Amino acid sequence: SPSPSSFHFIIPFSSPTSSLLFFPPFLPQTMKMKIQTSFYELPTDSHVSLRDSLLSHIQNLKDMSPVIVTQLALAIADLALQMASWKGCVHTLVEKYNNDVSSLPFLLEILTVLPEEVHSRSLRIGANRRTEIIEDLAFYSSTVVSLLVTCVEKAGSEEKMLIKIFRCLGSWFNLGVLDSTFMANSKLLSLLFEVLQQDKTSSNLHEAASDCICSALYAIENVETNLPLALQLFQGVLTLETAYHMAVAREDLDKVLNYCRIFTELCETFLDKIVCTPGQGLGDLRTIELLLICAGHPQYEVVEISFNFWYRLGEHLYKTDDAIIHSIFKAYIQRLLHALARHCQLDPDHEGIPEEMDDFGEFRMRVSDLVKDLIFLVGSVECFAQLYATLKEGNPPWEVTEAVLFIMASIAKSVDQENNPTLVEVLDGVVRLPEAVHTAVRYTSIELVGEMSEVVDRNPHFLDPVLGYLMKGLCEKALASIAAKAIHNICSVCRDHMAQHFTGLLEIARTLDSFMLSPEAAVGLLKGTALVLARLPLEKISACLSELCAVQVMALKKLLSQEPSNGLSSDPTVPLDRLAVIFRHTNPIVENGQTHPCQKVIQEIWPVLSETLNKHRADNRIVERCCRCLRFAVRCVGKGSAALLQPLVTQVRFSPQPTSFFSFCRTPVLLPSAAPRKALCSP
Repeated sequence: SPSPSSFHFIIPFSSPTSSLLFFPPFLPQTMKMKIQTSFYELPTDSHVSLRDSLLSHIQNLKDMSPVIVTQLALAIADLALQMASWKGCVHTLVEKYNNDVSSLPFLLEILTVLPEEVHSRSLRIGANRRTEIIEDLAFYSSTVVSLLVTCVEKAGSEEKMLIKIFRCLGSWFNLGVLDSTFMANSKLLSLLFEVLQQDKTSSNLHEAASDCICSALYAIENVETNLPLALQLFQGVLTLETAYHMAVAREDLDKVLNYCRIFTELCETFLDKIVCTPGQGLGDLRTIELLLICAGHPQYEVVEISFNFWYRLGEHLYKTDDAIIHSIFKAYIQRLLHALARHCQLDPDHEGIPEEMDDFGEFRMRVSDLVKDLIFLVGSVECFAQLYATLKEGNPPWEVTEAVLFIMASIAKSVDQENNPTLVEVLDGVVRLPEAVHTAVRYTSIELVGEMSEVVDRNPHFLDPVLGYLMKGLCEKALASIAAKAIHNICSVCRDHMAQHFTGLLEIARTLDSFMLSPEAAVGLLKGTALVLARLPLEKISACLSELCAVQVMALKKLLSQEPSNGLSSDPTVPLDRLAVIFRHTNPIVENGQTHPCQKVIQEIWPVLSETLNKHRADNRIVERCCRCLRFAVRCVGKGSAALLQPLVTQVRFSPQPTSFFSFCRTPVLLPSAAPRKALCSP
């Protein structure tokens, strides 16, 4: 309970005289929570007795479950951070327990969680108190390091104790209070690297040492102010290359991942040096070599660890905008891109299209994003040509072809279109791919064609073969959605050229549900069709728009005629969303004085939308979809919407839930001229 008496139940158990036989297992966590949330309710004169009780209990319970010891350690740490009268808590703890070997494990546990709790949001302490705590911990940090050195001497090669020591040291590194010069000369640092260099180190100890090194590297991100420690860490990490190769040889993936984490943190810490003084001092490019070695590991999870560094490197180099500096890193980025292309290869026995939602699919998407960010360093034209050359030379396996096409699709839009015969050659080669090739190759080749829509726009003689190729994909279940996306891209970029193919697009739109499309792909096809429709002669737009909308209007009418109890779905959101995308992207150029070609069609559709609105007025989700559809319809015709506003206002006036309508009607786009304003304001 949230009252001062809430501690009364716990304090008797916290008494040093309470029997361990009756010690409730839940008590440590309860005490921790009470101290975190209700410490301010405890009388000040009880603080010291509570502290002494907790310290006595953790000493008495040190041989019990590690979970209980950890919870008690957290309770003591939270008490120390909130108990302003407990000055020099670290000194008190070390003096009390450092001479008792059996007490060292729980002492290290307290000293591990204490820095971790400083920034805990669960504690009710202000900024000034946190600052005071950090200054106090910084003052006694050398005491902690000396204690850890003593623990190492007493522990020898005892693994559990070494893990506790490394965890504790890492916690103090994370707080950022350890003196750089003091740590640079500490035996602990050399011990960490000794452990990481030894082939026989266990996985748990290896992970603890790796975590500690990563914490140390993160703590010295301001290299200049931590130069002594920075130099020691830099030189120490470079000695781990041999150990990495040994872990690879032994197929110890856990250790490989640990080494890659360390190498990545090293590069992140010295990023400014690497960019500003490449190859010199702390800008030594052996750091990047280590990451490229990791990129060569067959497991993609290894190279993925380094992605954040490569993103940051690309960002720094882009801002630097120095051709000489860029040329230094070009070869490294080329090697990375080739490694990434290998990692993107599907398994040779993979069947069907590439999965996009599993872990490997997400990895490939991250690769695509990274390639787009780094391609400026290599040159998209040169890289695209090199990738294509790997396909022309010899007869690579299908999985190699697919991976290369995937990388090419990532950079296709950034390739300079001017006088680039490679682009035309690639497009010609792709649309000539036989249907017998692996489905995954066809899938990715269709994606590449969609990304090369600007090439098609510049070379309209390719339009017919490209559309023919995409239509074959559209008719196959596995390829339908990616083909629809590619057609959408072609329509968006090649609107004028696609006008001659509008009849074909209209036919696809009429039979949209006969294709096995995702909802997004279906909407995308309609968007592309609407974009092309807007480029037709004005006199043709009205009839074509009417035909394009007809299927969706018929679907709405069919749903309206259904009895609500016949068991069939009456949800009109699909046709409403499709109509909305058509209205949104049908934007023909209409001169002043000309009647908008879409005006008549929208007026004809309004009664169906109105009836749909009435039928589903109790369903806010459908009402919102109707509003959205109407909003785009009104925006489509602009001033021509005046005739539509009067029935719309009537609908608003008598709607039992008019909130969405009122918001819609008050938007500026719905008030395009004085006439509509007058209509809205009329009684």
